[in-house]
Amino acid sequence: MSSKSNTKIEVAKTQTVKSSIASKKNITLISMLVPGLIVMLLNNYMPMFGLVFAFRKMDTVQKLFGSGWNGLKNFEYLFSSNAAWKITRNTIGYNVVFILIGLVLPVFMAICLNELRNKKAAKVYQSLFFIPYFLSWVVISYVVFGLLSNEYGALNRIIQMFGGEKVSWYSKPEAWPFILVVVNTWKWTGYDTIVYLSAVCGVNQELFEAASVDGATRLQQIFYITIPSLVPLAIVLVLLRLGRMFYTDMGLFYSVPRNTGVLQDVTNTIDTYVYRAFTATGNIGLSAAAGFYQAILGLVVILTFNAIVRKFDPDSAII
Repeated sequence: MSSKSNTKIEVAKTQTVKSSIASKKNITLISMLVPGLIVMLLNNYMPMFGLVFAFRKMDTVQKLFGSGWNGLKNFEYLFSSNAAWKITRNTIGYNVVFILIGLVLPVFMAICLNELRNKKAAKVYQSLFFIPYFLSWVVISYVVFGLLSNEYGALNRIIQMFGGEKVSWYSKPEAWPFILVVVNTWKWTGYDTIVYLSAVCGVNQELFEAASVDGATRLQQIFYITIPSLVPLAIVLVLLRLGRMFYTDMGLFYSVPRNTGVLQDVTNTIDTYVYRAFTATGNIGLSAAAGFYQAILGLVVILTFNAIVRKFDPDSAII
């Protein structure tokens, strides 16, 4: 047998061994995915079968799957009232403000923390900013109540100290858009700041050194190196949040206002409407119709903005 044939046989054996090793590694990696896939299947995909309830007439006697079909009557009821317009307006309005603040403020704070010379102080500030993220909305609702309570609220006591009169915050709907924005910003800004700060720390330091040698000031380095480096991450985060444009946090819009009826015009969103529709009337069909409406709008928004991003920056698009 020639030397060339022996060489080919050895190469083939080597490739076979490498492929078997790669297969074993792939099996290990795939097995690590299994728990997450099971959770995603149970939590994200199985509930999608409940969308059929939006087109059914719910009858407690006939139970869920024994009820007949009623076409689009659940949607007609939803859109025939002012509820659809109000909950859509509130949901979009709050989320637009949350996205804008969540884009600007955390980036600013991340850059400020990165520029601190005292790294021990920077770590202390990071921890302090991150603490609200770990608090549940129930705890935060009591913190807000402690500040805004008509009788014992700290804010009313401060107002009285300066000669003012107490304000009944839980009966003033016009104040709650600002209150909810402030509370949401306080809770989430620390988390978003850490995300952007990790991206800032990952920027190649040689770029800053080269810019410094060329005479760039620290402010110029921030505008021409740091901020452009954060743009891809910011685009991905904004796209993900646009996908949740028609979803809101139940804790923020239900627990913090303490389900106060007079505030519902400015605090009622699609999620809280679905919850109240089910708990008040037991009408699963109406709740499912509102949820279906929410999902369709969210899909349209994320596909639209993803197409825009893909046109200008294909690498930053999600799909």
